Amino acid sequence: MKSDSYFPINTWNEEDRPREKLLMRGKAHLCDAELLAIIIGSGTQKLSAVQLSEQILNHVNKDLNLLYRLSIQDLQKFKGIGEAKAISIVSAMELGRRRVTESIEKVSIIKSSKDSYHLLMPHLSDLPLEEFWIIYLNNRNKVLGKEQLSTGGLTGTVVDIRIVLKRALERMATGIVLAHNHPSGNLNPSQSDIKLTDKLTQAAKLIEIQVLDHVIITESGYFSFADEGMM
Repeated sequence: MKSDSYFPINTWNEEDRPREKLLMRGKAHLCDAELLAIIIGSGTQKLSAVQLSEQILNHVNKDLNLLYRLSIQDLQKFKGIGEAKAISIVSAMELGRRRVTESIEKVSIIKSSKDSYHLLMPHLSDLPLEEFWIIYLNNRNKVLGKEQLSTGGLTGTVVDIRIVLKRALERMATGIVLAHNHPSGNLNPSQSDIKLTDKLTQAAKLIEIQVLDHVIITESGYFSFADEGMM
């Protein structure tokens, strides 16, 4: 039920009210605004909870990834969203992210760039700043571990090659996959990305560790140096 006019939810037909609709028809039958309305609980004197939710979703172009990025302070800028409601929204979005992360954590062997992307996407796809990560592999490409090596600004992060190789040796890795995100959404590697990949690849060869790929991750997808023949 949508309308530009204000009608409190308790005046709606029972089957149109978000909570009742979920109970009667199931969660899959609710739109994003209705689900968000259940989380925030109530609207304002001029907007129902659904209308307020639609206002918030319209602000992020109905993109749940952008909604996840909003801070508690960002959400409180909407009239009708106080600290408690903002905390509820942020908590719900974080639970959703963790669910995705847990299902993807089952990736245990890297067979392609897509496996690397799926393993790190929950960590890197929607960050406001750049982060550099490493996936450590044994000689059968089984994942020995993954970790964040550094974090930086909007357009770059500093990577110490000595630390990368030290961590790989500590884990007895024979192969590594490099990865970082581009908050700008641009999938193309920069010249510094290309130079770093080359330096790490050459340095790793000296201690018989193979750099298998360098994956750049954004909200919309990924770029693989290996897939593009740049390794």
